[in-house]
Amino acid sequence: MTNMARKKTQPRQYNIAEAKARLPSLVRETLAGTEVIIAKDNKPLVKLVPLSSGPRAPGTAKGQIWMAPDFDAPLEDFEDYM
Repeated sequence: MTNMARKKTQPRQYNIAEAKARLPSLVRETLAGTEVIIAKDNKPLVKLVPLSSGPRAPGTAKGQIWMAPDFDAPLEDFEDYM
């Protein structure tokens, strides 16, 4: 796949049958930056959007997530079952 420059353009709307017939070209349009809306009876249903590019890097949430010291302690509600 080529690395296309993503620039925002006007949203384009297609009905379901047309989107089904043109899916490969709609994917290319989306990757090029066009917002693609798929509609039924002229009412928007879904938006086709590209996934974020690049692999995820480990450690990007470091310092943002924590666990309480007693996270694995038995719950008081379950004392009868232990």
